Amino acid sequence: MMATLTSREDDYSKWYNELVIKADLAENSGVKGCMVIKPYGFAIWEKMQKQLDQMFKDTGHENAYFPLFIPKSYLSKEADHVEGFAKECAVVTHYRLKNAPDGSGVIVDPDAKLEEELIVRPTSETIIWNTYKNWVKSHRDLPILINQWANVVRWEMRTRLFLRTSEFLWQEGHTAHATKEEAVEEAKKMQGVYADFVENFMGVPVIKGTKSPAERFAGAEDTYTIEAMMQDGKALQAGTSHFLGQNFAKAFDVKYQSKEGKQELVWATSWGVSTRLIGALIMTHSDDHGLVLPPNIAPIQIVIVPIHRTEEQLEEISNLANDLKKQLNQLGISVKFDDRTEYKPGWKFNEYELKGVPVRIAIGPKDLENKQVEIARRDTLEKHSHPIEGLVDHLKNLLNQIQENLYLKARNHRDSLITKVDSYEEFKTALKEKGGFISAHWDGSMEVEEKIKAETKATIRCIPLNAPEEEGICIYSGNPSKKRVLFAIAY
Repeated sequence: MMATLTSREDDYSKWYNELVIKADLAENSGVKGCMVIKPYGFAIWEKMQKQLDQMFKDTGHENAYFPLFIPKSYLSKEADHVEGFAKECAVVTHYRLKNAPDGSGVIVDPDAKLEEELIVRPTSETIIWNTYKNWVKSHRDLPILINQWANVVRWEMRTRLFLRTSEFLWQEGHTAHATKEEAVEEAKKMQGVYADFVENFMGVPVIKGTKSPAERFAGAEDTYTIEAMMQDGKALQAGTSHFLGQNFAKAFDVKYQSKEGKQELVWATSWGVSTRLIGALIMTHSDDHGLVLPPNIAPIQIVIVPIHRTEEQLEEISNLANDLKKQLNQLGISVKFDDRTEYKPGWKFNEYELKGVPVRIAIGPKDLENKQVEIARRDTLEKHSHPIEGLVDHLKNLLNQIQENLYLKARNHRDSLITKVDSYEEFKTALKEKGGFISAHWDGSMEVEEKIKAETKATIRCIPLNAPEEEGICIYSGNPSKKRVLFAIAY
């Protein structure tokens, strides 16, 4: 498998698209704007899903499932929400087809028009809060801590595999609480869960912050975000958690009887991450040779490739390889022994390099004689030999080293792309020549935010949670400012 990729330096966008296809992660489908996630790409998503699902359950959440279709009247109950999603909604108007009278194919049956049109869910707040009103009667029914794994549809005009497709997979948490304090705490907690996952499992450093009013989720009072930086200097929103206040409780009349016997409106949150995390994974770590996957998220953590000429040699190597695989599997390490004879070792080396397998082991007759194996690291492309004795412990430690190395490399790169500026000219120069996050003073007005976006395409990615109070002057308006925010051009 000799897959030549366009270099990142020559054309980052083309490199990304080629890599997704050639590494067998996904492909475009017969439905415009939608993708087919292939087995290897889906295996990465399954690994993400398994880890996140456990983290959600560890924080008290349960999984449920709600309908794909939402009555149009539900969506219109929360004004900001419908305005935020109206342009992206797919609408079902009829429920039957019939053969065309002229025999040319099938047509929509005009007699099968729905009494009320249905929206294919772009997100599930409305259908879920219409359900919660039946679940919540008393303070004893709270909190409700629900997550669902689902697909959603947002009709996108410009799509890119994993990063932006008309249909995508995600999880969405929806919680209901008796007090504002509990709901805010929940929204912040889930932001922390996302940051933990993205940094410690994906090896992608993030900045935690809140969104500006213009960038908040439609219908939210506050949006907590984790923002990542890609190799090309563009930001990517890696996950969001929203404090929804009582907006949806008001819209769907979700009330509970308090301990004092009063009728009170419920407080809400929602939070989600999607398959765009796979795009973040690719763009943070990968190189011109192909994918680079952190061990904690790689479907195959170690691959063993035999090098042999005779059946006898293959049998001897197989005995060692299968014993090694068994020992590693017992430690929870995923291993593939590729003993296919129709492909040469060099072809296999290229395939697993392209697919980003963290560690490759080659075993030949001479290695057996010398009681050692050859090990190749995907992150640094370095090779070394190691005795068979103590090999399992060495490989376990090596996987940890690779995980840490990828995170530190990405963090150093991210930090090198944070630029502090104090004037609009400096801002524009940094954005054009360097990209990355631009730390600048902003006066808090949506008008200034919109003007900067219109003139530079840069948006406020977040107001960092740990940003210190700092007296300053807005780079655009000259008005007073007390905090720096992070601007960037984003995916």
